[in-house]
Amino acid sequence: MATSKGQRLLLDTHVWLRYQGISGEVHKSALPILHRAAAEGTLYISVISIWETAMLVKRGRLSLNTSVHRWAEEALSKPGINLLPFSPEIAIESVNLPSPIHKDPADRILIASARVERMTLVTRDVEVLEFATRTKLAHLRA
Repeated sequence: MATSKGQRLLLDTHVWLRYQGISGEVHKSALPILHRAAAEGTLYISVISIWETAMLVKRGRLSLNTSVHRWAEEALSKPGINLLPFSPEIAIESVNLPSPIHKDPADRILIASARVERMTLVTRDVEVLEFATRTKLAHLRA
């Protein structure tokens, strides 16, 4: 899906990690779109992605060259990156998403965040992409 100028993009945690050069690469077709959004100041990271990153490090599934706290501070301080907070509206929407949707709480919060804030969700997660297509949630495969 192409995005229009000024469209706010919400990165799934794995896409954010890839965009930061931590875990693989972002799909080539999505990279210019992410760079444009960063230049426009319309690239967002949910606070749940900080939590999910910390959980991956704690479980030994991700290794960073510094503490999660310092890494997150540095990653969020890059130009064009905005932090999206976890609001009551997002919390409620994450519980009331249309079925079927898998039960991963981080994915549910990311989907709800994109719905509530009217953002384009950028992900590689097949289940999330299928849900987004089925429910007409703006999305981009990265």
